[in-house]
Amino acid sequence: MSSKEKNSVTILTESQLSSRAFKDEAYEFYKELRKSQPLYPLSLGALGKGWLISRYDDAIHLLKNEKLKKNYENVFTAKEKRPALLKNEESLTKHMLNSDPPDHNRLRTLVQKAFTHRMILQLEDKIQHIADSLLDKVQPNKLMNLVDDYAFPLPIIVISEMLGIPLEDRQKFRVWSQAIIDFSDAPERLQENDHLLGEFVEYLESLVRKKRSEPSGDLISALIQAESEGTQLSTEELYSMIMLLIVAGHETTVNLITNMTYALMCHGDQLEKLRQQPDLMNSAIEEALRFHSPVELTTIRWTAEPFILHGQEIKRKDVIIISLASANRDEKIFPNADLFDIERKSNRHIAFGHGNHFCLGAQLARLEAKIAISTLLRRCPNIQLKGKKEQIKWKGNFLMRALEELPLSF
Repeated sequence: MSSKEKNSVTILTESQLSSRAFKDEAYEFYKELRKSQPLYPLSLGALGKGWLISRYDDAIHLLKNEKLKKNYENVFTAKEKRPALLKNEESLTKHMLNSDPPDHNRLRTLVQKAFTHRMILQLEDKIQHIADSLLDKVQPNKLMNLVDDYAFPLPIIVISEMLGIPLEDRQKFRVWSQAIIDFSDAPERLQENDHLLGEFVEYLESLVRKKRSEPSGDLISALIQAESEGTQLSTEELYSMIMLLIVAGHETTVNLITNMTYALMCHGDQLEKLRQQPDLMNSAIEEALRFHSPVELTTIRWTAEPFILHGQEIKRKDVIIISLASANRDEKIFPNADLFDIERKSNRHIAFGHGNHFCLGAQLARLEAKIAISTLLRRCPNIQLKGKKEQIKWKGNFLMRALEELPLSF
């Protein structure tokens, strides 16, 4: 989006927010919004009217605001309820990310014990083995596409083993995940996504049947037990929860590993500093989360009660979308916000969200990134971008900040 287009556009659409062109210039656009239009109008097709939030303080406030709901059934009456955009929607949307208390607390409690600090630390050796195995495959060639060869397979293997699902199915998850996080309401895209989600539902039904007959010590078996007890988890919630764990269990980490590597490749001084001072790894990960936030925009929140923000009335049923990427570049919170500084102090980023919906897998994502990046730099000391920086492209995607690919040589 050119500066001329920025000045002429009064309402942003979903397709614009999802475009590669927007991703390329988003940070400059967000900077202008934070200065002059921190509440920016959106047109979201069937979802209706919305607002884009760009400032950090507003984001913190709204992420905890009880007037905003994740479950639209807590906002709309039966008569107002919108028709499902996808026929498979109901089977995949009854998860904790789309729920409000007390349902959110009930659903989160069912899985949070698998993501405690103690449980995550027990995965360290397994993650290290996966990282080394993946690099063993590409190291003889002296080149790799980081996304396909390393950043994607590592977290999908980890979450697959935690859930107890066959590793040979992981490529299917990649396609299905893209269909789930693709917010497009274009008719042809909707039809394609609905077909893919139908495949995902069929897969989940088959998987659950197998787990019912042969339960084990994995997370899906534990969820099936909760569902069989009747009061803790409905069948729709079971399918939705498994879907969420598969998708959220790898998408954010793929982008964290890729975006962090890209930032280091583009900032040679910071890369060299990290090589010389490996104890800065934790700080570097937090800075990578802030600088190129893996989740660019939050999933939607519905306004249950009207309120005023920056002199504008936010009406009931309006949609609120918060740019985590913009909030994490807010100059009032982060000095030299556009500078990638792995020694940044007081890094209060919100890349994993804030409030009730703070990312359950944040500790796991951090550990996976720490092992992945440390191992990559140790085993490939001469690693660098293959080709020109200008050839590296951001994906056109509504929710995520993700690279199409990241070719590296070493």
